[in-house]
Amino acid sequence: MRTTAKVDYAVRAAIELARAYPTDGGRPQPLTRQAIAEAQDIPAKFLEHILADLKRSRLVASVRGAEGGYWLNRPPEQITMADIIRAAEGPLADVRGVRPDALDYPDDLAALQRAWIAVRANLRGVLEQVTIADLRDGRLRPEVDGLADPPEAWAPR
Repeated sequence: MRTTAKVDYAVRAAIELARAYPTDGGRPQPLTRQAIAEAQDIPAKFLEHILADLKRSRLVASVRGAEGGYWLNRPPEQITMADIIRAAEGPLADVRGVRPDALDYPDDLAALQRAWIAVRANLRGVLEQVTIADLRDGRLRPEVDGLADPPEAWAPR
């Protein structure tokens, strides 16, 4: 999986919005695009497009004006990395822009299609478990965190 700058920035923007999300059940305080951009070192114009994608996916809401800004539309515990990635870039794993389950391979390539589906399932296994709250709080579930423990996980290949 190649993670684009857009996806990295989208996740970082969501983490910043999660930091401003109230823990007492109150109304979220809007953050300006500039405040998010500065806190996460994201180019403001690029962030504008990312926030529009997140808003279109209903993960983020906004209001204009002097007191305006952006906030998470749901609690950070209910938004996963997969949600953010899908909003910013589309499906987690595709092949030439086609979902692996929709590929039209000949019968002698059934194993290749299954391999692509397995790749997607493994991505989902991590990205659908990690919430924005987990990232905000600097903790991962043990089953996800443990995947980064073996030295070969860190080996550049």
